[in-house]
Amino acid sequence: MAELHFSDRMEGVSGSAIREIFKIVQKGNVISFAGGNPNPKTFPQEALADISARILRDNGAVILQYGQTEGWASLYESIWQVLKPRGINPIEGGILPLTGSSQGIELFTKLMINPGDVILAEAPTFLGALQTFFSYQANVIGVKMDDNGMDMEDLERKIKAHHPKFIYTIPTFQNPTGVCLSNDRRQRMAELAAQYGVFILEDDPYCELRYLGDPQPSIMSFDQKGLVIHLMTFSKTVSPGLRLGAAVGNPTVIRKMVVAKQGADVHTANLNQAMVDAYIREGHYFNHVREILPSYKAQMEAMLDMFSLFPPEISYTRPSGGLFIWVELPEGQDAQAMLEKAVEAGVAYVPGQHFYAKDPKPNTMRLNFSASTPEQIRKGMEILANLLKTSR
Repeated sequence: MAELHFSDRMEGVSGSAIREIFKIVQKGNVISFAGGNPNPKTFPQEALADISARILRDNGAVILQYGQTEGWASLYESIWQVLKPRGINPIEGGILPLTGSSQGIELFTKLMINPGDVILAEAPTFLGALQTFFSYQANVIGVKMDDNGMDMEDLERKIKAHHPKFIYTIPTFQNPTGVCLSNDRRQRMAELAAQYGVFILEDDPYCELRYLGDPQPSIMSFDQKGLVIHLMTFSKTVSPGLRLGAAVGNPTVIRKMVVAKQGADVHTANLNQAMVDAYIREGHYFNHVREILPSYKAQMEAMLDMFSLFPPEISYTRPSGGLFIWVELPEGQDAQAMLEKAVEAGVAYVPGQHFYAKDPKPNTMRLNFSASTPEQIRKGMEILANLLKTSR
């Protein structure tokens, strides 16, 4: 077999650590806190089945044909209705339906990044985004975080020092930490972007999964210069399998993303767009979101309650929404090294080191509560607590 020569930009880009853990988990009877999947019990199967059958029956010839890269036109109004509570108003030419909001990360990075260009991101941050950034040979610099999200003083220092192409942030119930960027920091980030001429990629997939407190305005709602591109998705509220999200923002940038998308997948599936459009227009969407929140809240509280069993020197975040809790073990402990023992004992998690672009912290882990029942959560957390006590 001939020697394979891959592109330079794929050097050092590995597969998802989370997907590899899934393979291990599926081999045995393991309670998994490793994923980020919505609970399948929240999927509106019956409503979507009825809608899809009706759409195909009434408009199948159009649905099954190629569509516009710019997306299903009537979906625009429905997406704006979802974005309105975030403080985002309609922009002519400022919306692009996507095949999942992750496609927005890829398209925007493709537009903005040449090899060696700097991206500033929270440390830690979303593993999938890091994989994309690395594949375009970006230099990803981490910005400090605390319980109120990204540290604005550290952000400004690093803007001055590194002249980034853009700032990547998950401001609401951040993946992997679960923390929220405070309102004053959201405004300050928009001000810093305007002051230094830096774009912001605001990735906001979890904002509707709020179980406590009041909704927060998007960073985009403070944007006066057209420097914020906001990504939203229906993966966490309707269905991840439909692969439907959207990018909204500066029409000049959106137009460039349209061109990039033409070479990627031509357009997002017509049927998926039309189904979600009808689901919103017929009044299901907002009621559905309200209905799924109590069960997620109960799952989150079940996990938080079980930290009372953990060694006292362990710290963890206390989110008010989203899907994740972030855990820090004492210095010197290694969550990656402990994973095999955890799986053997019957529980899985994601070691936190995978969420860092540089200088990973081996004494961290991400726990997901959305894919397990409260009973499974209590059992899995008890196993994990006992393992941590014996590893001290």
